[in-house]
Amino acid sequence: MPRSLLSTLTVAVLVAGGWAPPAAAGDRPAGCVATAQPRGTAAQIVDIVRTARREFDLSAALVRVSVGGREVVTAAVGDAMTGVPASTGMHFRVGSVGIAYLNIVLLQLADKGIVKLDEPIARWLPALPRADKVTLRMLGSSMSGYPDYVTYEPFITKIYADPFRQWTERELVDLATSRPLWYEPGTNWSYSHANFVVLGQILAKVTGTPVGELMRQRILKPLGLTETSSQDNAVIPQPVLHGFTIERGTYEDATYWNPSWTTASGAVLTSDICDLEASARGVGDGRLLSAAALRIQRDPGTVGRGGPTATCPASICIRHTEQSHYGLGVMVKNGWIQQSPSFGGYSAVQTYLPGKDIAIAVATTRGRTTTVVNSAMTVADRLAGLLAPAPRR
Repeated sequence: MPRSLLSTLTVAVLVAGGWAPPAAAGDRPAGCVATAQPRGTAAQIVDIVRTARREFDLSAALVRVSVGGREVVTAAVGDAMTGVPASTGMHFRVGSVGIAYLNIVLLQLADKGIVKLDEPIARWLPALPRADKVTLRMLGSSMSGYPDYVTYEPFITKIYADPFRQWTERELVDLATSRPLWYEPGTNWSYSHANFVVLGQILAKVTGTPVGELMRQRILKPLGLTETSSQDNAVIPQPVLHGFTIERGTYEDATYWNPSWTTASGAVLTSDICDLEASARGVGDGRLLSAAALRIQRDPGTVGRGGPTATCPASICIRHTEQSHYGLGVMVKNGWIQQSPSFGGYSAVQTYLPGKDIAIAVATTRGRTTTVVNSAMTVADRLAGLLAPAPRR
């Protein structure tokens, strides 16, 4: 889950700084080319990224920012691995971005009347606990009550003992549903990867199409995400930005740790920094959804929900407000629509501010002494403060 808030912002600094966008609206540089000799605001962005790299001892940091559909800057600093400079065309894991895509597909199907968001999942998976009470909306908004297997100690032990293991969806769902629900379905909120594994299974059943193909047909192709692809194993297309971690007590290359457990089969994605920025805008501006579906995406009923119970601590069952809440597959932070994946030494952020048409994409990899879990989120916060500072009171 994202852990920091972005401010309510304006774009006055761009006008004041005399910034002139170097690319036409909607352009994506062939091969995701770095901006040559960044100046003005672009140079300030690169300085922020370089400072963060030093401050957090990051191995690498990639960034792309656009305003009004026009590129401000695309840049990479640091090393992909020892002696190999990072570049903007490198691919990395984008984890939970696929969760936003799953929910867009769900909303598209609901718009066409193929499914109903408040329909119990017993229609497709009757053997699951409380399947007669858990709905599609509850899966997408993470309000089902199904425990998160990722925080389950036996699962953590197995992952660190063998990070290359290929997990099946059956194993993952069983890990979650063999335990008591954290709360009655729909009464609280808690992030659970199990929700999205189950959602992917249902989407495949409803459409008769594998999730990976749904991603390609309904998300990647319409948004022009040519460098984003789905793999259910440890493959990352070349060129590769390597990820490093200290999770197992020693600094090691975790690039090819198997991400098969991270979300639904077919929604385990890799991307590059240009596609991540295009994804931020494509998800955030709602072009793939109707106006009604977009409103549901931004608040499916989570506002006002959440809070600790006797069985669910405040760190898991989090209170949701208008300013900071989970939507349907996205986080909404003071108006920003975002996802912030983190896995095996990688962290990333795609975030978009509707109305101001600002898209920010950041990807970082850990260094030997990095302690911040999602340093990309901190970098994105700082960039937002530059690009659109909060109004003075």
